[in-house]
Amino acid sequence: MLRALTLSDVAAVHAWASLPEVCRYQPWGPNTYEQTREYVRAAVSASGDRRVFGVVVDGDVVGSAELKLHGASTGEIAYALHPRVWGRGVATAAARELLRIGFREHDRHRVFGTCDPRNVASAAVLRKVGMRYEGRMRGTAYIRDGWRDSDLYAILVDD
Repeated sequence: MLRALTLSDVAAVHAWASLPEVCRYQPWGPNTYEQTREYVRAAVSASGDRRVFGVVVDGDVVGSAELKLHGASTGEIAYALHPRVWGRGVATAAARELLRIGFREHDRHRVFGTCDPRNVASAAVLRKVGMRYEGRMRGTAYIRDGWRDSDLYAILVDD
């Protein structure tokens, strides 16, 4: 389901990164083709504390999933998917795999995710993978309609 992105994935990534509904709650997008190419280039060359994967369904890259490692014990997950796979459990499966990687491969004690409070689907994914709501952070990102808050969810290795 998750694999490393490659430079040949630009068109597949652009198929969803250019859609207004995908980036509605994000500080990026809708992407131009050049912006998508730069994102994929950065993802391919990511190293150290950033792991970016393509989300694959039926052989097609339909999204991206990211694990950021913070310090020695914390991780952060994020994901974005093409609307054609929304509601099929793909984001939940990707988030579960990110948690597995974070806890088992990178020995994290805590992994968190955030989402815009209006993004009820993303909040549902975070809850489905066992994360607990920890609170609302005010004014964390500027998007097209102004400053937005972020809801914080987290899970501990022992949860």
